[in-house]
Amino acid sequence: MNNDQNILTDQFGRVHDYLRISLTERCNLRCFYCMPEEGIVLRPRSEFMSKDEIVSIANTFVALGVKKIRLTGGEPLVRNDAKEIINELSKLPIELAITTNGILVDKFIDTFKANRMNSINVSLDSLQENKLNKITRRNYFKSIYSNIQRLIREDFHVKINAVIMRGVNDDEIIDFIEFTKDNKVHFRFIEFMPFDGNKWDWSKGISYKEMMAIVNNNFKEKVSKIEDKKNDTAKNYQIDRYKGTFAVISSVTNPFCDSCNRIRLTADGRLKNCLFSGSETDLLTPFRNGIDVQPLIIESIWRKKERRSGMETITQFSDSALHSNNRSMVSIGG
Repeated sequence: MNNDQNILTDQFGRVHDYLRISLTERCNLRCFYCMPEEGIVLRPRSEFMSKDEIVSIANTFVALGVKKIRLTGGEPLVRNDAKEIINELSKLPIELAITTNGILVDKFIDTFKANRMNSINVSLDSLQENKLNKITRRNYFKSIYSNIQRLIREDFHVKINAVIMRGVNDDEIIDFIEFTKDNKVHFRFIEFMPFDGNKWDWSKGISYKEMMAIVNNNFKEKVSKIEDKKNDTAKNYQIDRYKGTFAVISSVTNPFCDSCNRIRLTADGRLKNCLFSGSETDLLTPFRNGIDVQPLIIESIWRKKERRSGMETITQFSDSALHSNNRSMVSIGG
């Protein structure tokens, strides 16, 4: 099938051409909004996709019209064969990108360059070392910050993701934007979202409206709206004469479901047609049994619900019974 023919369309007419593949559930950080305090159960390697299985299943998605693949985790770069996977996937007619916590980036710079992998998303929830260490439950601030600076120097397209939480890092919103003054990066503020084990409570969240009120009060007429790209999850802005830009991803208060083109493949080979869906489609078991998984993929996309897996309102979003069947974020893939 020609890559231009995308049949991954749901019943609402949304075409899905962006696949996020989680390489592993393991991570060298323990961010409390992503991983339960007690951690997750470590399972045998046999329960997860091998390198060859990842590449083969990715080929199936590309045949169905996927044009972009982003590698996620856990932390994708902790996987021993991450370089080999990147090398193989870069041969596909797609845009290849990655989301990482940044700790191991310096060991992969040459791999990124060799495989035309220019889009690098890095998670950084605080510019303050002590605060970041508390959020991540680890002490890697210097490595992460240094690697972000290296990516900037070497002209990668860098997006920095920060989950904004009330009483945790909401006091740094202006500092995050000031980071874009002299750094050509795209700083994205993500509303705090509910996942298994992260003790979600919207009282801890900061809405898109609140964030922009803080921004506008500080920068006033210097704030410019940037035209959002097709299928963009973020609402994009720039401060006049700043090198970088910033954005808000408002998954809770102002979701982007109408234009969603994203699907997720977990490290254990299950397809999630929505980030918030508690239901999944097992692709790995039938694949290992020699069954064509294309019909399973097509059916899963067709059954995708219109908004956030059926959670229409904040009230529904706040009902733990409606999202408790979902995984923790580290197990889904960021």
